[in-house]
Amino acid sequence: MTKKIIAFGGSSSKKSINKKLATYTSNLFKNASVEIIDLNDYEMPIFSVDKEEKGFPKEAQNFLDKIGEADFLVVSLAEHNGAYTAAFKNILDWTSRINGKVFQGKRMLLMATSPGARGGKSVLEMAKDRFPRHDANLVGTFSLPSFYDNFDEEKGIIDEDLNKELLEIIKSFDL
Repeated sequence: MTKKIIAFGGSSSKKSINKKLATYTSNLFKNASVEIIDLNDYEMPIFSVDKEEKGFPKEAQNFLDKIGEADFLVVSLAEHNGAYTAAFKNILDWTSRINGKVFQGKRMLLMATSPGARGGKSVLEMAKDRFPRHDANLVGTFSLPSFYDNFDEEKGIIDEDLNKELLEIIKSFDL
């Protein structure tokens, strides 16, 4: 039976390197259908309790519904100043007010990349701590440092050791 992967990059950038990494990685899984979602499709007003009193944006429920469709999540987070992007954080803020279990117990490969040598490790550590509290079943994590040196649009991860590390993580999943 084919499993459904929902994948996204935690950025609203149209050139998101995290969306590229999530897309590449999700397509490495065998026997899976892949749907890549774009955070721009879930743009909402900036969360506040005052706005919440007026009701929830339909995009927040749509995001939760999309997560609910998945058997497995591939998420690659962008890092802005050591934390989530404002776009992703806003989605998390709104959706967690509807259902604190945003990730609905779904198994997740959590990743991050950046142009720098740390590869988004600060946001990755933050999410590794936070996401299980939102009912993410983290079954693997991966950081790709120096994206532009280690990733090719056509070949994927070109550093042999990093590629091998990611393939080993994927192999450990039972999809």
